[in-house]
Amino acid sequence: MKLSMNTDFTKMPRAGSVIRAADLGPDRVIPFDLAVLDHEERHLRRRVVQLVHGDKILVDLPEPVHLDDHDVLVLDDGRHAEIIAAEEEVYDIRANGPVHLAELAWHIGNRHLSAQIEEHRILILRDHVIKAMLEGLGASVSEVSEPFHPVRGAYSGHSHGHGPQPDAFGRMPGDPHYGHNHGPDHDHHGHGHHHGHEHHGDADKFGRLPGDPHYGHNHA
Repeated sequence: MKLSMNTDFTKMPRAGSVIRAADLGPDRVIPFDLAVLDHEERHLRRRVVQLVHGDKILVDLPEPVHLDDHDVLVLDDGRHAEIIAAEEEVYDIRANGPVHLAELAWHIGNRHLSAQIEEHRILILRDHVIKAMLEGLGASVSEVSEPFHPVRGAYSGHSHGHGPQPDAFGRMPGDPHYGHNHGPDHDHHGHGHHHGHEHHGDADKFGRLPGDPHYGHNHA
């Protein structure tokens, strides 16, 4: 999404808070629209989000969050916009038993790949090199398209800027990989260096604004 450098983001409807799907009660507000986002797009703090029916809203949250399927963005005017996890092209990885599945998860984690780990399978984004590796380890790998919910880093979203902080993968300063983004859960603001809440400023080509965890980074 490419926006004009002269866009006045203060004139966009603003969403400043989130309600988790599990906290929505029977008297919930009916969403006025939906936002269909992939797993990277659901990790955000401050960015412009395109809704299904064409409107754009400015998401301006106090800290980075990872939105889940059916979470709700709450606009300042009281309206709700529901988040829908987009289908993504992933590998469905099966093992010949629980120990084998754990071994496959270890190899995937050793390569810092984002993974959705379930009782009988693992999902990762498609990569033919990794597919060949996993099949060489005895895994059964098939191509599927479905929402992707990778495991988040153990310390993701809990950085408060007090002393040395772990990155999104739990790595501390001194680790050779500290601060390097090997997956979509990387929080570029994990050290407390937010760029403030000023609404003016240029969006990158994906509509992300300064302060968004992925601002200026091309994940395409």
